[in-house]
Amino acid sequence: MNAPASPAEPVRIAGPAGALEALVELPGAAQPARVGIICHPHPLHGGTLTNKVVYTLARALQARGAVAVRFNYRGVGTSEGQYDGGVGEIEDALAVVAYAAGRWPGTSLILAGFSFGANIALRAATRSSPEWLICVAPAVAMLRGPVQPPACPWLIVQGDADEIVDASQVQRWAAGFSPPPQLHLLAGVGHFFHGRLHELGELVRLADPLAR
Repeated sequence: MNAPASPAEPVRIAGPAGALEALVELPGAAQPARVGIICHPHPLHGGTLTNKVVYTLARALQARGAVAVRFNYRGVGTSEGQYDGGVGEIEDALAVVAYAAGRWPGTSLILAGFSFGANIALRAATRSSPEWLICVAPAVAMLRGPVQPPACPWLIVQGDADEIVDASQVQRWAAGFSPPPQLHLLAGVGHFFHGRLHELGELVRLADPLAR
């Protein structure tokens, strides 16, 4: 039987605009083989590492034996710096990737994100080597310029009743990639997955292509 997962460990990570606030949660496994880094929603609209969807993603990855790392972008919470229009936030995510690689060498990387955070995870994936990318309700209308798909399994989870991100736009966007990402459309689910977070967590656990 696996040991219980650890409580959250507050850490400070060196970022390009100053120290980043983060929480590290270890799985029950003594020697984790994977690290999941989860990117939160838009910082100008209340997005932080405590967002419920971000928390759910962390729990799902931790349940699959991965270290879960949630962090605040520059200017959020106690992270230093200020909002940088989505450009510096990608650099923040990559700084967390570098931290994870140094602390848990030899582990495989999972990148995940919600809404604006899904965009950050997607962009960061082209400059790192994740073995899995998870995008929940990606804010595709905010993406500017060409998007390079990741060279790894890619899961998109989208509610068809999303009041912020147009589900049909996400479907069309995803269909434009070859091969397309694995897309799960959840009926009746809004942007924040109210009352449906357990379904999101279970879907991520069951879709995990790297489960051991």
